[in-house]
Amino acid sequence: MIGSCYPRHRHEEFLKFLRQINRETPADRELHLILDNYGTHNHEVVRDWLDQHPRFHLHFTPTSSSWLNLVERWFWEITRKRIRRESFKNVPELIQTIEDYIRVNNKNPKPFVWTKRPKDILEKIARCKAATVTLH
Repeated sequence: MIGSCYPRHRHEEFLKFLRQINRETPADRELHLILDNYGTHNHEVVRDWLDQHPRFHLHFTPTSSSWLNLVERWFWEITRKRIRRESFKNVPELIQTIEDYIRVNNKNPKPFVWTKRPKDILEKIARCKAATVTLH
């Protein structure tokens, strides 16, 4: 897990994070990043940087489908195991807790694995759409 905490969520911070990923991963490895459709991920400066770094491949989740991104599962884990169990006097203390959690978990990482077959997930999405979409 590679992680960073920033006070803002602009394209400048996203570029810093992309550069960090670029430094901390083997140069010969293709990198596939799954992202939401937040504007910073599609900023012109970001697209220019990505054009110069073709090993980065961005995949965007559909709107309101953050659950498709397994990093959301990781956020649930850290929230359940650390953040909700503690109180923090300030933001630096929270950031230190997050960094400690990443460091400890990187010593013995365990990947998140889908337990449902893609067919089952797509069928559930279709049922949900049918139940929530109204025709005019």
